Amino acid sequence: MLQRCLEKILRFSPLTGEEASEVMRYMMSGEAPPLQVAAFLTALRMKGETVEELTAFAKTMREFSLKVEVGGKLVDTCGTGGDSIKTFNISTTAMFVAA
Repeated sequence: MLQRCLEKILRFSPLTGEEASEVMRYMMSGEAPPLQVAAFLTALRMKGETVEELTAFAKTMREFSLKVEVGGKLVDTCGTGGDSIKTFNISTTAMFVAA
C-alpha cells in the first residue's frame, strides 16, 4: 500500500483522501519501514501536497493523538518556530502577558 501510493506520487498524481488516510494510518502504526516512510515523505514534498492529502493526514493523525482532559481554562500559545526568516517569536511574549 505504501509502495503503491509512493509510485502514484512519483507520477505526480495526487492521492485520494482515502489513500492518504490509509498511508498515514500505516505510518502512525509504527509498522512502516523508516526508509519507505522517508521516501514517501520526500516524494510527497517534491510533488507538492494537496489540500485533500493534508486534510486526510491530519484527520488520521488525530486518531492516534493522546486526548488530554484539563480542568478550567487553558490557552496554548505554541508556535512552530524555525521559519528561517528571522522573525520575532511573539508566542513566547504572549505567554508572559497572558500569565
